[in-house]
Amino acid sequence: MDRRYPRIRFQKKLDELKDEVDKMGQATLKAYREAFSTFIEYDAELVKNVLEINKKVHEMGYQIEHDAMSIIAAEQPVAGDLRFIEASIKVSAHLKRITGLAANIAEVARHVKDEEIPEKPMFDLQRMADIVDGMVSKSLAAFLAKNMNIARELHRDDDKVDDLFDHALKAITKSMFQDKESISYLIYLLFLARFLERIADRAENIGDRTIFMITCEKRDHTNGKMI
Repeated sequence: MDRRYPRIRFQKKLDELKDEVDKMGQATLKAYREAFSTFIEYDAELVKNVLEINKKVHEMGYQIEHDAMSIIAAEQPVAGDLRFIEASIKVSAHLKRITGLAANIAEVARHVKDEEIPEKPMFDLQRMADIVDGMVSKSLAAFLAKNMNIARELHRDDDKVDDLFDHALKAITKSMFQDKESISYLIYLLFLARFLERIADRAENIGDRTIFMITCEKRDHTNGKMI
């Protein structure tokens, strides 16, 4: 049937590429959740697992790039199909970076596992982490379903994360001034806040790439509007 109906063969390849991105996204989300979980309650096995997932996700990313380029070379797609293939490569790159940042969070957990984190920065970081979790989930769902409404929500979510990031920096800095001896480990909370903020940015980028895939509109980062 594939030989008689090349469009069916082509669509099958696109569906397989979509499935690869989905699997990579689920692995990325798992790495992120386990990384922050071990920050809350340290677990050496979880840290090891996050680092292993990071390696696996990078391998998946390279495979997606290979498969996408193979489709382009063999099928010479145009218009929406080509944008989907290109977006798959871009999204996989963002997912690789998110998983790398999750591995960084797991490393932070190693450094603060025996410390008592001050209540205020801990509260801000937890709120950040919850929103970021939703953003990673939304970005993947928006791309796979080609849903612009979900994709557009990510910009507002990122603004919330940015605000919480500012609050977290103030709270952590205040704790440093109140207890100079805590600086050695509180610095890692600054790293954690930055990692969360960067993951949010990557999730927003996936949303922007989804919108571009559908409409050819891109965000003007000077004012946040689509052009």
